[in-house]
Amino acid sequence: MLNKIAVIGGGNIGGVLVHEIVSRKLARNVALVDVKEPDFAAGKCLDIAEGSPVIGSDVRVKGAKVYDVIEGADMVINTAGVPRAARPDGSLPTREELLATNLKITDFVSEGIARFAPKAIIISIANPLDAIVYRLQMNLKRDRATIMGMAGVLDSARYRMFIAQEAGVSVASVAAMVLGGHGDDMLPIRSACRIAGMPVEKFVSPEKLDAIEDRTRKAGGEVVKLLGSGSAFVSPAWSALEMAEAIIYDSRKIMPVSALLQGEYGVDGLFVGVPVILGKNGVERIIEMDLSTAEKAMFAKSVASVRKTADEVVAMKK
Repeated sequence: MLNKIAVIGGGNIGGVLVHEIVSRKLARNVALVDVKEPDFAAGKCLDIAEGSPVIGSDVRVKGAKVYDVIEGADMVINTAGVPRAARPDGSLPTREELLATNLKITDFVSEGIARFAPKAIIISIANPLDAIVYRLQMNLKRDRATIMGMAGVLDSARYRMFIAQEAGVSVASVAAMVLGGHGDDMLPIRSACRIAGMPVEKFVSPEKLDAIEDRTRKAGGEVVKLLGSGSAFVSPAWSALEMAEAIIYDSRKIMPVSALLQGEYGVDGLFVGVPVILGKNGVERIIEMDLSTAEKAMFAKSVASVRKTADEVVAMKK
């Protein structure tokens, strides 16, 4: 158990995070910061606190509009950003407009972390994932062990679920890994996908696997389309909490994380989804997988997309 976990952003993902941290008793204190009026974060936390006796949790919960509420946090989970929502005239903001807005929010988040939680381990969920975690590092200049993005855990969970459904087996029997950026060029690693230790091809045809891998890349958009407004929130929160628990309990669990590469996979200075060992210090080790020739080519394509986004982030800083 940590002394304090801070959640930045009190939307759907942030709300699930605070609720789960309290119910799982992952920290003695939970802080939620959200700038929405009149005092959105305080109201959400009061609601959760008032229910804590029902579930027998003595975790203390506090929400506020200002960042001093996160002071001294051991871990910060960042969800802050605006979704791509229609304007009153029905038009949608461009990708560049949305990115510019969320980068400004990230700059504000960075100031809060630097001032009140400078030693915290940071897990960032906010989208666009690759851009936001890159901007956080630009601003904070952290040891790479202590800052990471959540994407691969969620993408791999989706891949596992689709495989389990097609094979007619428990999700617990499926091991899978999705690498690369969090976008249409993400890379499900078929050569590493196993069902009870056996190659996935023993259970699922190549044609079905092609379709499942394509669905995995587009899974976030599928949820958005079905919801009508907003995006996935329970699965991203649970995925971030799997990372948090590996750190809190020093379990040294291997999972795909958007980590800052410094020469691994031939990449330097970018946050890319790769398998890592997560322990009490954060990213304890980056693992370089043996990829097939085709997988190497697809990974390079995904890295190129991440690099393009990083270049945009740098340009927007000027």
